[in-house]
Amino acid sequence: MAGTSVQPYLEVVFDKDGDGAAGQRDALTRMGATDLVLFAHGWNSSRSVAARLYSAFFAPFPGLVDVGRRVGYAGVFWPSMMFTDEPIPDFEGLAAQLPGKEPVVGRLTALVTEKPENEAAFAEFAALLRELTGVGAEGCVAADEGAPEFLVGDPLEAYAVFAQALESLAPGESPAPGEQPAEQRAGEPAEQPAELFGGGLKRLWKGAEEALRQAAYYTMKRRAGTVGERGLGPLLGELARTAPATRVHLVGHSMGARLVSFALRGLPSGVRNVKSVTLLQGAFSHYAFASSLPHDRDASGALRDMQRRVDGPMVACYSRHDSALGVIYPLASRLAGDDSRVIGLDRRWWAVGHDGVQAVPGTRALTLDEALRSGIPGSGCVNVDAASVVRRGGPPSGAHSDICHPELARVVLSAGRFGR
Repeated sequence: MAGTSVQPYLEVVFDKDGDGAAGQRDALTRMGATDLVLFAHGWNSSRSVAARLYSAFFAPFPGLVDVGRRVGYAGVFWPSMMFTDEPIPDFEGLAAQLPGKEPVVGRLTALVTEKPENEAAFAEFAALLRELTGVGAEGCVAADEGAPEFLVGDPLEAYAVFAQALESLAPGESPAPGEQPAEQRAGEPAEQPAELFGGGLKRLWKGAEEALRQAAYYTMKRRAGTVGERGLGPLLGELARTAPATRVHLVGHSMGARLVSFALRGLPSGVRNVKSVTLLQGAFSHYAFASSLPHDRDASGALRDMQRRVDGPMVACYSRHDSALGVIYPLASRLAGDDSRVIGLDRRWWAVGHDGVQAVPGTRALTLDEALRSGIPGSGCVNVDAASVVRRGGPPSGAHSDICHPELARVVLSAGRFGR
C-alpha cells in the first residue's frame, strides 16, 4: 500500500460477520515473512483513519527489528463505529454502520437535538436504543457480559449517572490520576439521580447522548468478537498450513484488542503459530481470561484459558489516564442498582486496559520501564503499566488513543522475540 511507513504491508479485510476478502491467506503466505505483525484497530469507521494509525504505530519497527528477520505487517480492517472525543455521537456514521436502522437513528437524532423535558421522551429514547442494539432478541447478548443494564434499567437513573460521570471529567475539573472525584471518594455515596434532576430533565440529555454512544459501542463490541472468532482466527489457522514457518504477533487497540483475543477462540485445535499477543488499552473485561471470577467462583470469563493458545506471552498494556475505560466503561458495563452508586470503583466491571489481566494465576506485573529494561517474560499473562507514555488526551476519553509510541513498539518486539 502506497504511503505506509513499512513494507511489506497488507490490508486484511473482514465484513461484520467475519467473512474475509478473497485471496488474503495467499497474499500473507507470499510475504515469506519470518514474523508477521497483525494490528486490529478499535472503533474507527474510516479506513483512512485506521490506516494512518497503523502507519504511525509501525513506523519505529524497521529500526528495531533483529538482523536476519523478515517482518511482514498487516492492518486488520473491520466495520466498526467511529467515536470521536465529542460528547455527541456521529449520527451519520452510526446509520452507515447499522444498515436498516436509519429510521431509528433518525428519531434518536431528533430527540437529542430537541431535548424535550418530559419523562415520556426519555422512555421513547430508551426503547429506541433497545431496538437499535437488538437487546431482547434471541442470541443477541454478548456471552462475556450480557446486556448492559443501562439498556434495560430505569433510563432516567442511567442517564443521570452518565451525566454526572461526564461532568466529573469536564476540563479543569478532572481528578488527579488515580484519584476519584470528591463526591465519589470511598465511603461517600455519589450524588443520586433524584438530586441530579434539580437541574431539570434537560440536563439528563447529556447522559442520554452518552448512552447512545455506549449502545453503539456495545453493538460494535459484539461485532469485534464475531470478526475475531469467525474471521481472523480461522485465517490464522489457514496461514499455519500454508506458511508454517511464519511466526504471528497479534496487536489490538481498544475493541481491536477484543478482536485479536477472540481470534484465539477461533484458532483451529493444535495451531501454535501465534507467538505473542499485545493488547493496547483493551476495551473488554479484565476477567475475560479467568477460569473463575472473584465475585462468582462458579463463573468464568468469556475467553477462559485462551491465553494458553499463545505460544508466547499475552501482554496487556494499560494506563490510569484512560478515562474511557476507567470511568465510562464500568458504568456502561453495569449501570443499575447498587453498582450505580459508586462510579468507577466496582472492580467487577473494569476493562483490561484499565488495570490489566486479572484473576489469572501467575500473571506478571511490570512497569513500562521494567519491561523495556528486562524484557517481556516468554510466556503467560503479563501486565505492563504504560501510564508513563499513554497519558495525553482530553475528556471524555482521556488517553485512550494515545498509543503511537516507540516504547510500545518495543513491547511488541520484546513479546515476540524479534527485536534487536
